[in-house]
Amino acid sequence: MSIKTFLLIVIFIWGIPSTFFRSKFRKIVYQTDDWIINIKPLFVKEIVALFKNIYPNNANYIKVRNYYRGYLIIYLVLFLIYYSL
Repeated sequence: MSIKTFLLIVIFIWGIPSTFFRSKFRKIVYQTDDWIINIKPLFVKEIVALFKNIYPNNANYIKVRNYYRGYLIIYLVLFLIYYSL
């Protein structure tokens, strides 16, 4: 198995929990528990919430946002390594 194939498998496996993290983050950002939020397209508020602090007094939002940021950074690094090979 080549390194590129291995990285592709790792990227695929790493992407599986993305739905969980994104769902949790979106539910906090849009302040809803409705499942429909998971299938809606990307909105500006979500991007702003990812890079800024829209709820500074909400400790859960800050914790989930930071986990989601870390997750996305690792995902980006894996993709960039794969792309550079």
